[in-house]
Amino acid sequence: MPAMDIYGIDFSSAPTARKPVVVAHGRLEGARATLLRIDSLPTLDAFGQWLHTPGPWVGGFDLPFGLPRELVEALDWPREWAPLMQHYATLSRAQIRETFAAFCNARPVGGKFAHRAVDRPAGSSPSMKWVNPPVAYMLHAGVPLLLQAGVHLPGHQVAAADAQAAPRVALEAYPGLLARELIGSRSYKSDERAKHTPERLIARKDIVEALEQGRSRLGLRLKLSHAQRDALAADGSGDRLDAVLCMLQAAWASRQPDWGLPADFDPVEGWIVSVPPAPSQAVAAPAPSPRRTRAALAKA
Repeated sequence: MPAMDIYGIDFSSAPTARKPVVVAHGRLEGARATLLRIDSLPTLDAFGQWLHTPGPWVGGFDLPFGLPRELVEALDWPREWAPLMQHYATLSRAQIRETFAAFCNARPVGGKFAHRAVDRPAGSSPSMKWVNPPVAYMLHAGVPLLLQAGVHLPGHQVAAADAQAAPRVALEAYPGLLARELIGSRSYKSDERAKHTPERLIARKDIVEALEQGRSRLGLRLKLSHAQRDALAADGSGDRLDAVLCMLQAAWASRQPDWGLPADFDPVEGWIVSVPPAPSQAVAAPAPSPRRTRAALAKA
């Protein structure tokens, strides 16, 4: 297989110079993923401009691409992904918060939030959550920028017929999924400097070591310089490491048929790359097809 540019994006719905969008840029050759550099984007405008980086490339983005179908139907919002995203983009964050809070308040304790089919197998937060973490705002801020940039989202859109847009592919990623595989339930990051403990530093070092040795089910080895290794371990927020974890999920997907996504996942909800489908997964609607593989990207 030809070499491929791969990216991992640790996203923020309100980036600043202190808490930017972090982009890990790598190069995949065979089973080796080489980290080339890590960039920091302090504004959403900068992120939107970055999305126009010429392809072909595949990126893993740490933000949800869809909403729980249960929520969408309860609110009587559009049942198809594109109109749903158009509607969602028209709402303010205050409207999102008030609407989702009202939905939760009407439900029993222990079942306040609606979940996507992928959330439980991935261990991810429901995409309607507006705080700790505010993933509902991340969807609201990020997906419109992906669409405006003409990036292709497999399973949500039919692959573009022209070669100008399709070579840039965005996949929903979740770094916590890969981190848990490598170190279990140990915490490895915190946004609070007071919680940058020796235990979390050791956990980050263990993740980096496992990635370099290829000790994950992704079947990839991460290649780092000494300076990069030290920088990933030293970042107590974990943002740089999360971007690299997303990059490796994108790298794995680029080697799989149909990006490793279940053939019948619900496009309204989306799917996190590298999460296996649940045996009893109930799907309300089929995903659009066809999808483009890495080989098709390389030819574009």
